[in-house]
Amino acid sequence: MTTARELITASLKDAGVVGVGQTASSEDANDSLIRLNAMMAQWSRRRWLVYHLIDQVFPATGALSYSIGNGGDISTTRPDQIEAAFFRQTAGAPGNQVDYQLHILHSREDYNRIALKAMNSFPQCLFYDSGFPLGNVFIWPVPSNLYEIHLSLKSSLQSFPTLDTAILLPPEYEEALRLNLTIRIRIAYQLPPDQQLIALAKVALNTIKNSNAQIPNLRMPSDLTAGSAGSRYNIFSDQGG
Repeated sequence: MTTARELITASLKDAGVVGVGQTASSEDANDSLIRLNAMMAQWSRRRWLVYHLIDQVFPATGALSYSIGNGGDISTTRPDQIEAAFFRQTAGAPGNQVDYQLHILHSREDYNRIALKAMNSFPQCLFYDSGFPLGNVFIWPVPSNLYEIHLSLKSSLQSFPTLDTAILLPPEYEEALRLNLTIRIRIAYQLPPDQQLIALAKVALNTIKNSNAQIPNLRMPSDLTAGSAGSRYNIFSDQGG
């Protein structure tokens, strides 16, 4: 399959809406295109269905926050969340600039606990307020223009503006797209569930999940891994030893 039209035609046939040798009506094809794009928008928010993280870079300016989204301070597709972040000291020779991890604060409540939000110092953490249509990135302490910020964001999966838009995705996505779109089409036409189809769709999604899985190494806070005088913590005795 090379275009959205071919994908939709195959899904309509698998759903039993059109038969072999029949051509889908314009209404059926366009309705299916809407469902396909809605499905892709949902998949773009699921880390395990996105095959690539992008490194979004922007210079620190001393601002308390930076808007992110189309037309924002950081002009890119508005993310639903930030997967990871670090900052880099721009001073020094290229190749010898040092990167430091930023701890992600996952809630507004955590950010609200910071007493002096405008303090300028060495950055430590980042909070993302996922507003719409623009989100806002808060970095604390507020970094000066000596740094650049790197955000790891999910890459948006492809959308299909027209039926003749070419499919530009890894090959393992083809069956997952076709089968999961077929399930949605059957629901839309009030056809009964097909358990074999549902099972195959789950297998196709699991294939993508397994190929995209990136599980970082577990990191524990130093207070939990060390006892008094630098001794190691024993999980069985609940003591340092």
